[in-house]
Amino acid sequence: MTTSDSHRRVRIKDIGDVIAGVVLLGFALVLVFYLVPNYINEPPILQNPMMSPRWLPTIVGWLILLFSILLILQGLLVTGAREEDERAIEKGSPRRFFMMVVALVIYVALFETMGAVFCGILATLVLFVAHPVRTWWVYSLAFLFPIVVTFLFVEVMNVPLPIMPFWL
Repeated sequence: MTTSDSHRRVRIKDIGDVIAGVVLLGFALVLVFYLVPNYINEPPILQNPMMSPRWLPTIVGWLILLFSILLILQGLLVTGAREEDERAIEKGSPRRFFMMVVALVIYVALFETMGAVFCGILATLVLFVAHPVRTWWVYSLAFLFPIVVTFLFVEVMNVPLPIMPFWL
């Protein structure tokens, strides 16, 4: 009498991808099915469904869900040689990590009082210093990017943001 293994085991090729994918999948499910429907109110009369406050978070949630599933599949199917794996994490210096945290704290703490543009510029400059940007013209993006993003949110998507500290 021979016994056959009727249960096929799935071998995980990259446990890091599977764990990250499962965590992101959980966050995406909470975002799409709990947070957006329960905490983002929609006005009763909408001229365009794309003007709904739920539209962008819903799209982002579904994209996170899709990419988390792809990440899980990648962890189950793709075997990467450790020597030539481009996805290997290279840790930065503690100074870089500290400066990234400082940029986040600047943006969160000063957003209401100093405005989106000023905080965006300051946080972006700190991030550029944390990741040594040597090209001088790239620093102009630290000024241009927050201005353009704030303009898009305020003028195009009608999201009320504090633009400047003394904005009328």
